[in-house]
Amino acid sequence: MTMLQHAIFILLLPLASAASIALFFRRSGGLAAAISTTVAAVIATIAIILALHNERFTASFEWLKLGSFALSIGFKFDDLASLMLVIVGIVGLCVHVFSLGYMHDDPARARYFGGLSIFMFSMLGIVFADNLFMMFIFWELVGFSSYLLINHWHEKAAPAAASKKAFIANRVGDFGFLLGIVMCYWANGTVNFAELAAKADAHALVFSTLIPLLLFCGAVGKSAQLPLQVWLPDAMEGPTPVSALIHAATMVAAGIYMLCRINVLMVPDALTVIMWTGTATALYAAFCAIVQSDIKKVLAYSTLSQLGYMVAAFGLGSLTVSHSHGTETHTMVIAAGVGAAMFHLTTHAFFKALMFLGSGSVIHGCHHEQNIFQMGGLAKKMPLTFATFTLGVAAIIGFPFLAGFFSKDAILYLAFANNKAVFAVLAFTAVLTALYMVRLWKITFLGTPRSDSAAHAREGGLTLTAPLVVLAILTVVGGYTAIYPQVFTGVFELIPEAHGSDHTVILITSLAVMLVGAGAALALYAPASTDSLQQKSPGLFGALTALQLSFDKGYDYYVAKVQQRFALFLNFLEQIFLAGLIVRGLAGVVGLVGLGARALHVGRLNVYVYWFLLGVVILWIYATEIF
Repeated sequence: MTMLQHAIFILLLPLASAASIALFFRRSGGLAAAISTTVAAVIATIAIILALHNERFTASFEWLKLGSFALSIGFKFDDLASLMLVIVGIVGLCVHVFSLGYMHDDPARARYFGGLSIFMFSMLGIVFADNLFMMFIFWELVGFSSYLLINHWHEKAAPAAASKKAFIANRVGDFGFLLGIVMCYWANGTVNFAELAAKADAHALVFSTLIPLLLFCGAVGKSAQLPLQVWLPDAMEGPTPVSALIHAATMVAAGIYMLCRINVLMVPDALTVIMWTGTATALYAAFCAIVQSDIKKVLAYSTLSQLGYMVAAFGLGSLTVSHSHGTETHTMVIAAGVGAAMFHLTTHAFFKALMFLGSGSVIHGCHHEQNIFQMGGLAKKMPLTFATFTLGVAAIIGFPFLAGFFSKDAILYLAFANNKAVFAVLAFTAVLTALYMVRLWKITFLGTPRSDSAAHAREGGLTLTAPLVVLAILTVVGGYTAIYPQVFTGVFELIPEAHGSDHTVILITSLAVMLVGAGAALALYAPASTDSLQQKSPGLFGALTALQLSFDKGYDYYVAKVQQRFALFLNFLEQIFLAGLIVRGLAGVVGLVGLGARALHVGRLNVYVYWFLLGVVILWIYATEIF
């Protein structure tokens, strides 16, 4: 098989898996799980084969033609797609294996694994897409499959509400995304990524601030940036493996991947908006994470914050780098934002998927208890989960030589070089990251058990622990770009290189923020059944809680007080003018004319003669006037 045939095969394979489960194995949870997991293993294997192979290819097939407009389904497999494909494949396989144990007793296991297969099909379509129209089709399929997975326990009110919230919030962003696609096609005559890049090289591309900002709306929805971030924390109502797959490594990362794909369309003003949106999201979500008691919601807000880092990195844009060769100095401008964003996306996929699955192991071991203040003492009860989760925490707070240390420093260096204000905000956010993650780690695993479920917690089986070990290894080595195949250099060569004094500043800053945040958490929080911050500073705790709820309250107010009242006003106008005056009014006039006409037909011959004579007179008068 050629590389293109391999790509087509793994794209269609999860679709075939979902179809077979839906048609033949809806009542056979074990077989459905086996089919879906086997398909995930095949996808991961072929993804690695494609990545290691030197061949890069593009292919396009015309799918729909309307006049001069043609919609194509195409494949663009370059270094960027190769990297994203490996991430989706590896994390997807780990989630499938973990789900074998986590969802073992679920009565709707077949539907769950069918949903996972649909999701994998949708994500692979986004990765392979060579144009914005194709990407949008699979973009919507990702939204649909995430709705199914978040709503897996649809008999409960909370998951049902969370899935609807996610679906609606993403539709808002996707409306802007679709407008951006249409405007891009109208302005440039194409939405094919290669053709857009060629137009840019030939200086024939129509640059506009509106086009990239409208396309960015799609990323605001999918990657949960302000102000559409409200759906992601609520989506934790779905099964925990879903949180690891969708909300750590794949779906929410699709927005970052899309931005990197449309980098040629970016203009300085659009990049500035993107940069500050990501920066604000990173800071806001970090504040919100401090007051969470649900282990999954802490990780959800952490994901929001780290996605903000990635968006900010992309928005920081290019970097001017000088290299000296003897007496000559060469200066070049590199698209460092793409490299830094994708680097952090890669490392974050590993350590955040590790922590989400680790939280799933904790929840499973504690008999579905999710409140961290009802845990404690799990370091001894679940040693493997404790060890791997500790590595994930160390990576995200920037512990030296782990994956997050390198990717976070790349973003901080880029911010330091291009915008000192963004650098200050992101550095402070790193302090908060260390604070809330060490808080989570200490309260969950240290001390003594604070509930019966924690006292009887135990480590899960091989399917629950093996994925943790794999992701822990990647968390340790994932920051060393030298271990990645040479094929990824097209992405990672764009990572900003720190030199001289700037490197020292970033290194000192990185270590300082980690020590300050972690030290504050160790000193402030006790592994107890109450929140130490709430006890010692209720005003600050209340302010942070109010900040967290502010967007939801704002949207609730808008829907209840503004949108609903506007809808009632429109309904009033519709009843008075449309239904009343126009529809019923015209009908009434026609009815009156009908009544009048019936009154003239009384069935008497002499009356008809009089009307006939009256008609003759009127006709004679009319004819006289004319002639």
